[in-house]
Amino acid sequence: MSTLHNHDAELRSQAIERLKKRSEFWSHLAAYVLINALIVMVWFLTGAGFFWPIFPLAGWGVGLFFHAMDVFRRPLTEERIRREMERLP
Repeated sequence: MSTLHNHDAELRSQAIERLKKRSEFWSHLAAYVLINALIVMVWFLTGAGFFWPIFPLAGWGVGLFFHAMDVFRRPLTEERIRREMERLP
């Protein structure tokens, strides 16, 4: 019974961690959209010819991409490991 309780506690801890990561990602995405919209608006209102907001959009976008990869990629499971082992010569 204790092992089952420990397993449930570990699953709960993992679930809480994943939910926190997702929440942090959505906050990061909202900040990216709002701040970069403001930057593009500044560019538009100043009448600058060269689209300089591409630099913060692209740079921050790379960071956002890797944040998304960390949050949404599938976790390693015993099933995935077993399938990969079967593919090996």
